[in-house]
Amino acid sequence: MKIILVAGARPNFMKIAPIVRALKWHTGDNLEWCIVHTGQHYDYEMSQSFFKDLEIPEPDYFLEAGSGSHATQTAKIMIGFEDVCLKEKPNIVVVVGDVNSTLACSVVAKKMFIQVAHVEAGLRSFDMDMPEEINRMVTDTISDYFFVTEKSAKYNLIREGKDLKNIHHVGNVMIDNLYHQLNKLNNENSYFSVSGVKKKFMNYGFLTLHRPSNVDEKSILNNIVEALNEIAKEIPLIFPVHPRTKKMVDNFGIQFSRNIYLLPPLSFRESLYLLKDADFVLTDSGGLQEETTALGIPCFTIRENTERPITVEMGTNILVGYKKEKILSSFHNFKNGQRKKGKVPELWDGKAAERIVEFLVAT
Repeated sequence: MKIILVAGARPNFMKIAPIVRALKWHTGDNLEWCIVHTGQHYDYEMSQSFFKDLEIPEPDYFLEAGSGSHATQTAKIMIGFEDVCLKEKPNIVVVVGDVNSTLACSVVAKKMFIQVAHVEAGLRSFDMDMPEEINRMVTDTISDYFFVTEKSAKYNLIREGKDLKNIHHVGNVMIDNLYHQLNKLNNENSYFSVSGVKKKFMNYGFLTLHRPSNVDEKSILNNIVEALNEIAKEIPLIFPVHPRTKKMVDNFGIQFSRNIYLLPPLSFRESLYLLKDADFVLTDSGGLQEETTALGIPCFTIRENTERPITVEMGTNILVGYKKEKILSSFHNFKNGQRKKGKVPELWDGKAAERIVEFLVAT
């Protein structure tokens, strides 16, 4: 059995890390595997930091897709990945998440009669304006095996006509990684460049913002920042700024409050170091919606919808949209004691990757 693991953007690294650890346990079980880094994320150095933090070996292949339009990027990935498949002749290609690499490598594999396994299958926002929604839907249309994080994903796939025997509720590899890295933090006295910032505050909020729908249009981004500046009057915000967001903020000449502490992009472990002790999180990240639910931290998601509904239905997540009034109203409710108490969803126990690999080995 030969498996190819595909990673392209930052969140993909967090998702393949637990799978890599689980695969290592099965070394010698007539199992071969390799990692393909498509290079979709335009800041390769940012990706490099994850190899060390997440204990991922150097990729066997780096396709250097780079940035560009969706069509350009997807085409580059497909051309490069076809060469890898011709050389490696894998039995299964494992793709994760919902980025362009997920879609591109799934299509290539399927057309080469290679089985496709999709980790985080079945998640739906039902918002076709989101490029990720298209990637998710197309990938699931052609996948052979579906590894789902929550029951809503399972039901989505059944409604779309997928065979129940190929749908496996395994849990969440993002939470596997979260627990593993949290344990590392608790057992290490590592120095972090952000420790000085953290020590300044007894209380703070943690902020991330990167989605094109939030940062690419001046009026929307300005509206969000106005709300953030108001919140920062009451409690400081720590904000590692995504390169895309920094570019648009600079282009639009938008100003942040002095109580919003702008940091460069951080490694996952540095981000977790700040996240774990935050009073609350403001974000448009899918992964942070899940991580805050697992940690019991209140999360305000700056989006109108989410493909991870269990974080709202069961977890600590609240959708606040992008309008200033709704963001501030939700925050003031929180300040006045209306704090959402969540539960950790079923099978978010740190063992999702083990379940995935056990299935792949038995296939």
